Amino acid sequence: MRHLHQAIAAQDPAALTLDIPCGGGVAVRDNPRHIAADLSRTMLDRARRKTSALVQADIYALPFPSETFDACVTYNGLHCLPDPAAAVLELTRVLRPGGTLQGTTLILGTSRRTDALYALLRRRGYFGPSGTLTDLRTWLTTAGLTDVHLAPNGAVAGFTARRPAN
Repeated sequence: MRHLHQAIAAQDPAALTLDIPCGGGVAVRDNPRHIAADLSRTMLDRARRKTSALVQADIYALPFPSETFDACVTYNGLHCLPDPAAAVLELTRVLRPGGTLQGTTLILGTSRRTDALYALLRRRGYFGPSGTLTDLRTWLTTAGLTDVHLAPNGAVAGFTARRPAN
């Protein structure tokens, strides 16, 4: 969680930022340049208490032109998705050259106990397939992102990566 709070505090308020899935609004800023998006209307209603810049959106087909955002953030979301690699590709598409993708996600392979709990929650429909720290790096680099930094902390990994400037 420390990485998450540090990353949120370090966000440039002048940057046009997409936060997806925004969930209940942990990282949401009351800033018109910070767009909170989620597929779930319930989550958007919760985030509405923190901002009015909300968009209902599918992370696999974002309703924004390519190269729109200075930053995309995805905190505690990739492990919930059926295809995290495809989500990273779509987030990279809407990043401007030089823009950053940052977030946190649960990772597999850190302990048998955590992996067993994760498997149970996945069978119950709470999580997607997720992956290991190596998988996370692969998703980021396959999408064309560089300057990849991973910060594992138990079963959670923080990450940052940059879309290369043209």
